[in-house]
Amino acid sequence: MKTKVVPLKHLRAEEGSEDMVKSEAMKPYLNLVMSTVRQRNVDEAMQQIRALPLEDRYVWRVASAMKWAFADCDGESAEADRDTMSPVELAKVRELLSLRPAQFCIILKALFGEREMLRMMMSGIEMARQAP
Repeated sequence: MKTKVVPLKHLRAEEGSEDMVKSEAMKPYLNLVMSTVRQRNVDEAMQQIRALPLEDRYVWRVASAMKWAFADCDGESAEADRDTMSPVELAKVRELLSLRPAQFCIILKALFGEREMLRMMMSGIEMARQAP
């Protein structure tokens, strides 16, 4: 995979991401980023994150959002939507979901390592293939 240099002015943020970055919950993580860039107080920034309760952590927000998103996972309803959406609507849904598999893999790899990320994703793919 080749790295592509993109000027900052050409980067676009996903809708809602600016609010999330400005949220109180992200301050310890942004502090870590800034400390790392400045190469100062990194241990202190890590200690702030270490002190967070699980429910206030970044990964908890991600896991909780996925729990609610997939709690009623239903292929038949998704098929009904697919069959009743216009091509334009389906394209919008595809665009909205296009980066999610890679983002999920990035989080799994960061949390559990590459081998476990691959195992989890392959297991999920196999279960999906066997589903009616």
